[in-house]
Amino acid sequence: MPKTRIQASSSLSNVRYEIRGRLARRAHEMERLGYEIISLNIGNPGAYGFRTPETMRLAMIENMPAAEGYCHQQGIFPAREAVVMQQQDRGVLDVTADDVFIGNGVSELIDLVLRALLENGDEVLVPSPDYPLWTAAVTLNGGRAVHYPCRPENGFEPDPEDIEKLVSKRTRAIVVINPNNPTGAVYSRETLTAIARIAERHKLVVFSDEIYDSMTYDAAEFVPMATLVHGTLCGTMSGLSKVYRACGYRVGWAAFSGARDQAQEYLAGLELLSSLRLCSNVPGQWAVQTALGGYQSIRDLVGPGGRLHQSRQAIIDGVAHSKYLQLQPPCGAMYAFVKVGRERLPDFDDQAFAMSLLENRHVLVAPGVSFNAPYRDHFRITNLPDPETLAVVFARIEEELDSWAGGKASGLRAVQ
Repeated sequence: MPKTRIQASSSLSNVRYEIRGRLARRAHEMERLGYEIISLNIGNPGAYGFRTPETMRLAMIENMPAAEGYCHQQGIFPAREAVVMQQQDRGVLDVTADDVFIGNGVSELIDLVLRALLENGDEVLVPSPDYPLWTAAVTLNGGRAVHYPCRPENGFEPDPEDIEKLVSKRTRAIVVINPNNPTGAVYSRETLTAIARIAERHKLVVFSDEIYDSMTYDAAEFVPMATLVHGTLCGTMSGLSKVYRACGYRVGWAAFSGARDQAQEYLAGLELLSSLRLCSNVPGQWAVQTALGGYQSIRDLVGPGGRLHQSRQAIIDGVAHSKYLQLQPPCGAMYAFVKVGRERLPDFDDQAFAMSLLENRHVLVAPGVSFNAPYRDHFRITNLPDPETLAVVFARIEEELDSWAGGKASGLRAVQ
């Protein structure tokens, strides 16, 4: 009998997540062959020696006997109440524990909040460049991601006029990622206020991805979106992964504020979806109260002299010393979105370069096109490595770009 091929669902045909795609698979192959790869494609603090605060680990261990069974579908009460207290400290006073949903990281919640909202063909406004899970989750839930531009020449900050022009009768929500991944931009209060007014005028749900909320540098000010949105529903998304260096705990939350009285059916649907997966990881939830209420060690890391601050500076210096690279200095998060100038390399292609850099220099970066950017001259790196490692990285990048400028990479470009 002929063999029947088992094919993937057609719903995956337009879904991409290149951060862990072909380049990452090739890097793993090379590591199995014995090569040492400097991986800068993912913001994974544990891979670079960052530790979760000890108090969080102890809180989880001490409550392990209470973590062996299922919990409430929205999460344990102490964790949800801690999120409420954080929101109240920021001036968002209309949130209760019933408005908070704990998930297996923000990643799971992105899927759930969209699944509970969208009908086939509904549109969601998503920034470009974006964290690609947002675009993928819109697509998987039958929607269409409409990308609003965050232009490099504007410091990667969106223009509210551009956003409003994209609103249609099918638009249901707008996604704001601030501080931004991949660009490191931190949006101004003026821009965020304008986006809030657009959402209110058109009755759009605002999903504000604030997973990097405490990661800002120098004089950058983080403004919580929930403090600005009042006349429509606002879902604030955050978690333990980045600020608290606890990616593996898989704990995130969505806190809903604003016009909740107009969204009771939606929130009931979200609770139903939360019930279908029973609950999220319980042991990790016991670290939330300690994390949010305890000493905020992230301030030491992002302040002058802190490791993340120094590594960010190493990236800025590496770009400044390059013949090819340009950079809008990141004001937040843990990434830099680096541009390769076309003055010297007019045929530059980000995906081909990323593969060439991996094969020849053993450095793994994420090409800009991975983030739904409409241009092919950027790549993203994380500032998690120490400054010494980043100095090595930029030396290797410069060597590879020298090779490209000399035409030696033309053959590899042709096969990408």
